[in-house]
Amino acid sequence: MSDISVKKIERRDDATMEMSPRQFNSGKHLANPAPLAMGGFATTLLSVSLAMMNCRGVSNQTIFVGDLCFAACIGLLISAQWEMVRGNTFSYTVLSAYAMFYGGYGATLIPAFGIIDAYGGFTPEYYNALGFFVLLWGVFNLFFLIASIRLNVVYIIIFLSLELCLIFDAASQFKRADGMIELSENLSTVGGAFAFVASIFGYYTVLHYLCQESLPFTVVMGDTSRFFDRRARGPSTSVKESDDLV
Repeated sequence: MSDISVKKIERRDDATMEMSPRQFNSGKHLANPAPLAMGGFATTLLSVSLAMMNCRGVSNQTIFVGDLCFAACIGLLISAQWEMVRGNTFSYTVLSAYAMFYGGYGATLIPAFGIIDAYGGFTPEYYNALGFFVLLWGVFNLFFLIASIRLNVVYIIIFLSLELCLIFDAASQFKRADGMIELSENLSTVGGAFAFVASIFGYYTVLHYLCQESLPFTVVMGDTSRFFDRRARGPSTSVKESDDLV
């Protein structure tokens, strides 16, 4: 009896080991990281956009370091690992990239890091350097915008708004370095407006994913994959990518 019991246990263990990779690769047993990622992304971006538009006289963004370095940076980075396990390369790349962007930008606002002091304060060199920082992330975001065209309308709006936000913000920094303060503030306001739009659609995406889990209706995202040739990848793949977080 003991030998039979041991064999049964061994068989059960072997069966478990054989089934685990299939379940693991399917990703069906994992929670969807999209609501957390988009929630942290949208909340942080909305906070920064209000400061960029100088709402209620607030222009100093230091108070948002917590959002930038924790809610956005850590939240997006954790969510990105889930997307990697689920096999979503594009989602993993976007979330990881914006986690680094938010964390890097938040680091520039922390006095203990001495980044501003390294430039001797808010000097023209500092504003030019910050302009380059923002502009180059705009170049990176451009690839996400191009790739999102095949996914859905909501993601296209988000990445397009982000692209315009980064461009206007970079221009604002360059003009401030040139001493054109009024023009710089106007450009910052325009950039903040585009960031505001991106954050609102980010919240819309959160609603979309949460409705899938708890409500009997769906919030449409405007699937655009049907407008492209699916022969290379098949219809099922396109639908899956549209449902997953970009």
